[in-house]
Amino acid sequence: MVPFNRAASGAALVLIASSLALAGCGGGPRLPFTGGGAKPTAAQTGIGVNAYLWRATLDTLSFMPLLTADPWGGVVNYDWYVNPQTPNERFKATVFILDTRLRADALNVSVTKEVKDASGAWVSAPVAAQTETDLENAILTKARQLNLANAN
Repeated sequence: MVPFNRAASGAALVLIASSLALAGCGGGPRLPFTGGGAKPTAAQTGIGVNAYLWRATLDTLSFMPLLTADPWGGVVNYDWYVNPQTPNERFKATVFILDTRLRADALNVSVTKEVKDASGAWVSAPVAAQTETDLENAILTKARQLNLANAN
């Protein structure tokens, strides 16, 4: 016969009760804002960053393969993208959404570039300084358009 351990059974009971209580607290994780309805806030959408910047990032860089996306931390990582017209170079991007407000300084884009050398191996190459700024501006423009469309 196994001896009765009052402390262990009490801890198990608390664990079961808290699990049941949390089970009724919602319908699972919320997805980022996808349009329609009232103007979203971070609390309404369940994400930790500006919903318009989040949606605009995904829309603007949809041509690149998505690697990871953290809507609570505001980091979107894109995998290598090779433009069919320039097969000897590839790009990778990371977008950081830094705020819950729709502001220019709430966004940072980092781009990495590689080119094929003579042996066919990928080697790091400099990214044109304007590339990251152009992507940030495109995302901000799209976010403002989403904001305006939702205000109506």
